[in-house]
Amino acid sequence: MAGFLELTGQIAIVTGAAQGIGEAIACRLARAGAEVAVADVNLDGATRVAQDITASGQGRARAVYLDVADREVVRRAVDEVLTWSGRIDILVNNAGIAGRAAPLWEQTEEEWERIIAINLTGVFHCCRAVVPHMRARGYGRIVNIASIAGKEGNPNMTGYSATKAGVIGFTKALAKEVAQDGICVNSIAPAVVRTPILEQLTPAQVAYMTERIPMRRTGTPEEVAAVAHFLASPDCSFVTGQCYDCSGGRATY
Repeated sequence: MAGFLELTGQIAIVTGAAQGIGEAIACRLARAGAEVAVADVNLDGATRVAQDITASGQGRARAVYLDVADREVVRRAVDEVLTWSGRIDILVNNAGIAGRAAPLWEQTEEEWERIIAINLTGVFHCCRAVVPHMRARGYGRIVNIASIAGKEGNPNMTGYSATKAGVIGFTKALAKEVAQDGICVNSIAPAVVRTPILEQLTPAQVAYMTERIPMRRTGTPEEVAAVAHFLASPDCSFVTGQCYDCSGGRATY
């Protein structure tokens, strides 16, 4: 991938990269030349992905333990990356959970708090840890993985929908704060994508989401990774504060 969307020499952190969309993004950025910190609470999975990237000749990668809900763990992980790389050019906030499928009156406070801690506060922790470094260098690309549920709301997924709407709003606000610092902040709103996170949902929920996609199919992690690649690149130089749909036409606003 020489030339357009070239990332040679850049350092990227991809959270939740042990599987699914995060893994696809990590592989895509590595193929474009970036050295990738494959960050995940599942260190064994992250290690597998990093080893696969390196062994296949796709690029360079290292596994990093990261629990996005724990601000001290996030800080240590970022410090670890800076120690071996000296810089962070790209942050992809992908880590997230769907939560239990149930109507509001069956949800518990513990379930609500957990999904907020991972899906929304996790993005806050990671950005707060990385943005000062990016500002000091005068360059950075942040890509937050939201969801079409954050725009439209999915029934029996109030927590997930609320947190992903929060990620979109957070993205727009942060983008304006760092617009003159050489940092572009954008988000992606996928529709239903065939990843292991679907195992947390019922067949009825998956059918509900798929039936609303004009293409009548689920997306692939690689299709989301293609959008993330542009938003993570130097070519994304006058695009910030945006939410890019990757939804097969489900939402057009």
